[in-house]
Amino acid sequence: MSANSCPMCETTEVLEHPERFECVTCGHEWERAAAPAAARVVKDAHGTVLADGDQVILLKALPLKGSSLVLKGGTKSKPIRLVEGDHEISCKMDGITVGLKACFVRKA
Repeated sequence: MSANSCPMCETTEVLEHPERFECVTCGHEWERAAAPAAARVVKDAHGTVLADGDQVILLKALPLKGSSLVLKGGTKSKPIRLVEGDHEISCKMDGITVGLKACFVRKA
């Protein structure tokens, strides 16, 4: 059975809608199979692929927004967690949970 044949009556006379298919013969409707999402790859400043549980080192001093604290360059993190959003990395540094962009770190 192909993707464009009805799963109920197996005819190939199918109407294609943006989010679903519809059989002309029996009227059965079914969802389009969503394409699998590509695995997200996060790379550090040197192009090394990062994964959950890696440790990273800051390349330069970064001031924390909303605080007078500054994370010094060369500070090593606890194991990281990759997250969605503009800050790809969530980790603890100096006892503070921070979100970091991968371009400011290198893999330890």
